[in-house]
Amino acid sequence: MVELNDLSSIIKEQVKHIETEEATKTALILPFLQALGYNIFDPTEVIPEFISDVGAKQREKVDYALMVDGKPMILIECKSHDVDIDKIGVDQLVRYFILTEARFGVLTNGIIYKFYTDSEKANVMDPKPFLEVDMRKLTDATTKELEKFSKNSFNVDKILNRVNELKYNLEIKKIFENDLEYPSDDFIRYFARQVYGGVITANIKKQFSPIVKNALNQYINDHTNELLKTTLDRHSDESKGLVPEKEEKESRIITTEEEIEGFYIVRAILSEIIDIDRVAMRDKISYCGILLDDNNRKPICRFNFKEYNKIVTILDDDRNEERIAINSVGELYGISDKLKARVFSMERKK
Repeated sequence: MVELNDLSSIIKEQVKHIETEEATKTALILPFLQALGYNIFDPTEVIPEFISDVGAKQREKVDYALMVDGKPMILIECKSHDVDIDKIGVDQLVRYFILTEARFGVLTNGIIYKFYTDSEKANVMDPKPFLEVDMRKLTDATTKELEKFSKNSFNVDKILNRVNELKYNLEIKKIFENDLEYPSDDFIRYFARQVYGGVITANIKKQFSPIVKNALNQYINDHTNELLKTTLDRHSDESKGLVPEKEEKESRIITTEEEIEGFYIVRAILSEIIDIDRVAMRDKISYCGILLDDNNRKPICRFNFKEYNKIVTILDDDRNEERIAINSVGELYGISDKLKARVFSMERKK
């Protein structure tokens, strides 16, 4: 059976030979469904040209319905690989979502997959997707999310528990991506205020626009290159048997996207009271620590983020622990006062 990563690696070559929507389905979309474990030849699992008889006057068809326990749970609308699905509507999916028991709708051109549900109003499909996957740029994180839709792992409640977090994460990343390319006034003003002491006039803002854009892109490139260099150096040392026991232990540490997102949220919260450069992250095997001044003796909080169990631990001056359960990383904003109080406490001890 084709795997998701295998499919990802051959897409660029395949699209050169695809000219129609039907060819897109055959070469890209059906293999994608197979990679998720569905038998595309079994009409009890995958129904092509699915028609809902409930209130459908025109007997419109949606391209595929994935069946779970005899019910259509995932509806898929397909377009040709060369269609920009960012520029088309999802009216057909919206209508079918209302008329069936489906919980998820997918719009795809075989390369980009957009996943929708009804997180805002019951039985009415949200106007924005909660998950968007580019199969040409498949990552471990997106693969993990896709696998939740596989035949063997499909669980509606578990997926829905993550919808809001995924949706807001997707929207924030798009805003950030857009601001990196076309910085908004608010984005420019935020950074300019940190370094410029005068009034942020229209002319000052215009001067800072390319500065902000170049500085952030340079930081991202430098950070990426440093990570790549570290990885290459580690692999070189490993091949020579030069990795000390301590580094072997550290190599088992995996910093997740949620931990990184949480770190930046804590920095944003504390930027109101201290210089954000004083907030540092040190990841461990058992937890991810957020420190003041990169000092182990100044812990702000700890993250223990598992898929369905996220705990934030805040220590006081006597090392007593307050463990706070959150459903999503965004809920860190709800404990802003506790995080600020912890930093104020450490600052008073100077």
